[in-house]
Amino acid sequence: MSDSMEVAVIGGGVMGLSTAWELARRGLKPVVFDRFARGHHQGASHGATRNFNNAYDEEHYLDLLVRAREGWNALGQVDGEPLLRLHGLVTHGDVDVAVIERRLIDRGIHAETLTAGEASSRWSGMRFGDDVLFSRDAGVARASAALGELERRIVAAGGEVRWETPVAHRGDRRGRRHHAVRRADAGRRRRRHGRRLDRADAARHPPASAGGHRGVPRALPPQRGRRVAVVQSLRRPRPPPGDGLRHADARRGRQGRLPPRGRRRRPRCPSARGHARGALADYVREWMPGLDPASAVPVSCTYTSTDDSAFVLDRRGRIVVGAGFSGHGFKFAPGVGATLADLALDPTALAAAPFRLS
Repeated sequence: MSDSMEVAVIGGGVMGLSTAWELARRGLKPVVFDRFARGHHQGASHGATRNFNNAYDEEHYLDLLVRAREGWNALGQVDGEPLLRLHGLVTHGDVDVAVIERRLIDRGIHAETLTAGEASSRWSGMRFGDDVLFSRDAGVARASAALGELERRIVAAGGEVRWETPVAHRGDRRGRRHHAVRRADAGRRRRRHGRRLDRADAARHPPASAGGHRGVPRALPPQRGRRVAVVQSLRRPRPPPGDGLRHADARRGRQGRLPPRGRRRRPRCPSARGHARGALADYVREWMPGLDPASAVPVSCTYTSTDDSAFVLDRRGRIVVGAGFSGHGFKFAPGVGATLADLALDPTALAAAPFRLS
């Protein structure tokens, strides 16, 4: 018993759903497979918010950022509120803010440099030791709301999203012109045949150079009367806000290679305790006096990181791979989806060179 389909997307996180939505916008009817239930915490797409940080100076990321912003704008509002909350971003620390400012302005993105004193006056809940880059064209993406809206649009366009449907096998069929995707729970005869196959399940199928990481963000509500900006402090990993402010220490927690298809159960409790919590509290007291470090609530997510933190967006034959988003991919999701759709539909298309497999 088999069914035919135009394109299969394996992995229903934000990258897989963004890819399927982009394919649906182009007139296809993609089928998305995810082994877990809707809203699961086994990957890196769950939660209320992710940061929309535009402080990049590499051209390939800025290109992807511009394309992502177009996609976020097209998604528009959900429940009367934009999926992007653009309330600004402050970047400071070990980074050349002048270079980033110039790159952003060249692309028509707001950016301005403030002295440490000017920034401290504006955001009394933070401390600054040097010049600060501020952009009002940044903020946070509403993560859970975005996933729901992407799925809604895929289904409305005639596609499908199959939750709790693990894929046990994929293989070539009919001389590499088709691929067979077999569901793990439906026996050997239950296959879906498609001309194209996109894999956007990075945490379950890491590329050869990637290891698994479990980030440990912690929610920290501001103390009364103190103003804390959305901040990108490059002295430590990114702290996007959720309810309060989230300090995401991307290199804390367990690291290592993940088994194929997630056969080993992933713990959902952060493994970093003791010293890590103390280091976070010390950091918050020094640089974010407007936050209460004692109120931190640990959460975790699973994702894969490449050696240089560059994404993998490439094609092998008729299989397109999106993986290795290294803890900073969510903001780019609509741009990633558009790039993977290009790769799936146009055999001459190529992602930017830093995103290609060697």
